[in-house]
Amino acid sequence: MSIRVLLADDQALLRAGFKVLIDATAGMDVVAEAANGHEAVRLTRQSRPDVVLMDIRMPELDGIAATRMITGDPDLADVHVLVLTTFETDDYVYQALRSGASGFLGKSVGHRELIDGIHTVALGDALLTPVALRSLITRLLPRQELQQTPHPALERLATLTERERQILVLVAAGLSNEDIATRLDVSPQTAKTHVNRAMSKLHAHDRAQLVVIAYETGLVRPTHLTQ
Repeated sequence: MSIRVLLADDQALLRAGFKVLIDATAGMDVVAEAANGHEAVRLTRQSRPDVVLMDIRMPELDGIAATRMITGDPDLADVHVLVLTTFETDDYVYQALRSGASGFLGKSVGHRELIDGIHTVALGDALLTPVALRSLITRLLPRQELQQTPHPALERLATLTERERQILVLVAAGLSNEDIATRLDVSPQTAKTHVNRAMSKLHAHDRAQLVVIAYETGLVRPTHLTQ
């Protein structure tokens, strides 16, 4: 089955370039194009793509807000957002991931890296690995005023079983399902099942979202990364 892609960028020439690359790739098609965040949300609801390539800086509604609307809509749970921008800074990456994006690429990305990135997020995986994300969180979390108000995932965190909380901590440490299985002496499939249940309960799209939730709720703290 073909991977359906929606392009959201206010630069028509850039959209045209990405469309040529994607449509020329076997098993991948551009199904819609949007020039601003509002169009991106509306067309996502209409065309139900597998992946939205989302620019951050767009008129009327920026890509981060549009991403939050898409990933926060239960009817669009199968849609994954891959953020594209010329502003490759830690703050933009972090805000995009906090909003529910499954990955992040600069607009100068090469053809192969773009296609591989689309495939990765279409499968439900995070393009930014938990190891890279925890390094990002270490740098940025102390600058965020996240603990002044209750995190929206705190109540959902309480629904996790003790085993699921344990596995969430291991995911936040950057461990793969195979690593978790070895650490807990269970099968990789059992580890994957627990990870998927944690994702479902916490309304997380992928493992990157689990890492963000683990740190922002205080379940894991950045100081633990060096231990």
